[in-house]
Amino acid sequence: QVQLVESGGGLVQPGGSLRLSCAASGRTFSSYSIGWFRQAPGKEREFVAAISWSGGSTYYADSVKGRFTISRDNAKNTVYLQMNSLKPEDTAAYYCAATPGSYSPNEYEYANWGQGTQVTVSS
Repeated sequence: QVQLVESGGGLVQPGGSLRLSCAASGRTFSSYSIGWFRQAPGKEREFVAAISWSGGSTYYADSVKGRFTISRDNAKNTVYLQMNSLKPEDTAAYYCAATPGSYSPNEYEYANWGQGTQVTVSS
């Protein structure tokens, strides 16, 4: 089992940047693939990005490709989501999740979830 805690959310103007962090507890963190998901009010949760256990492979939703970058530092048990060129439609609660399997855009493959951090993009 791994426990996850997100941080770094906040209010930012359109075109701005934020970096989200997903800190994990547990000695086996480096064996988990990590995904970021988001959920806006009244909408279903959607996939944002995922990274393999080694960090060697990444996968992005089309809506964030070229603007968001996922990375990880296994020595610090942390995964990051760098978000640039933010748009109002990026406003949502952002969640990180862990799976012992291969990285995936399917939320049902992730058993461990954080509590979420709110990102609001508005002028």
